[in-house]
Amino acid sequence: MLRVMDATTAEPARIAADLRAALGPLVRRLRRFRPDDELTLSQTSALVRLDREGPATASELAAGEGIRPQSMCTLVNRLQERGLVDRAQDPADGRRIVVSLTPAGREGLTGARAERARRLTAAITEELSEDEQRQLAAALPLLERITRRV
Repeated sequence: MLRVMDATTAEPARIAADLRAALGPLVRRLRRFRPDDELTLSQTSALVRLDREGPATASELAAGEGIRPQSMCTLVNRLQERGLVDRAQDPADGRRIVVSLTPAGREGLTGARAERARRLTAAITEELSEDEQRQLAAALPLLERITRRV
């Protein structure tokens, strides 16, 4: 359980530990939600990366995801079989094959994101008082600054 700290106990290392303890489970629970149970976390992560960063080679995706290129090729094959990604020659370099998100892949991500947002909104509304909601909102810029630094 998290401790509420005052100014005398709020040393940075303790804050960091409590922040990890608070945010880790939240992030895991949000990631765990999958409207389609057949998509693995790795597949979802690759789709999110393609949506965020645009088309990439399987090797670039593998490096970004921290997995072996062979594993990424298998993952991309499965996503392509489901119509969530496409492969095509890179127009700038015909030797390269790039993977891109299909409209169906983008639609699936949009639905999953909307459901995660709905769940998070419901938790905030149901669990926090109006004053606590304001406190949380006031802390968001600080969390964003920390996120950029990490």
